Amino acid sequence: MTALDALVRPDRYPRSSAYDPGWLLGLDMGPNPLWLLEDLARDLDLRPGMRVLDLGSGKGATSVFLAREYGVDVVAADWWIGADEATAVFEAAGVGGQVAAVRAEAHQLPFEEGSFDAIVSIDAFEYFGTADSYLPYLVKFLRPGGQLGIATPALTREIRELGAIPPHIKALVGWEAIAWHTAEWWRFQWEITELVTVTSARLQEDAWRDWLLWSRAGAEHLPEGRAAHQPVIDMLTADAGEFLSFALVTARTQGPSGGPARST
Repeated sequence: MTALDALVRPDRYPRSSAYDPGWLLGLDMGPNPLWLLEDLARDLDLRPGMRVLDLGSGKGATSVFLAREYGVDVVAADWWIGADEATAVFEAAGVGGQVAAVRAEAHQLPFEEGSFDAIVSIDAFEYFGTADSYLPYLVKFLRPGGQLGIATPALTREIRELGAIPPHIKALVGWEAIAWHTAEWWRFQWEITELVTVTSARLQEDAWRDWLLWSRAGAEHLPEGRAAHQPVIDMLTADAGEFLSFALVTARTQGPSGGPARST
């Protein structure tokens, strides 16, 4: 089996396995985003016709997936990827009528309050969402009872508890790892605001192995992939799941009556 073949796993990710792994690698901006989204979506209630913000949508793979698999209308917002580039991906994937691309910085979102039924963020929230003030800002864009879901790099123990960034992680990502938290850190960080009820906070099973499969495929199949992905492969191999993971966290805002949020 080639590294590219290993990205097709119908036993664990049946929806994602219907997508060409070569296409997905061509939109590479981080570990397999469809695996992360498919796993996260098990803890969400996404229904056709919902309006969903894909925050930090990158080159658009997750937005295509949301539109195709769940029948939702998507606003794909990213700061690093231009709207024209993302729109070309959506048009080629046949979801141009369901997905609108917007270039936006996460702290200056150009939307009206209460615009979305759900907000998802895949492998991006660590760059902008760890500040104490960010969740109160973000949930303003959700309707009452709206859903929030993130998949973000995580550690199995807090760096504060460890006392230092593990050397094999520090060697590659440096201080960036201080934004990688445990699932329970996220649960507390969100629930203490009393703005949302956390519905799930967990570490993805064998996340480091999934990440490693993705990195090996990138090293084999992307131009200059070995140079870009070998350091990640080395970090993950050294870690072997001791510290590195992904946190999958979902929550609901308060319902229309101000009581517990209800399913929509």
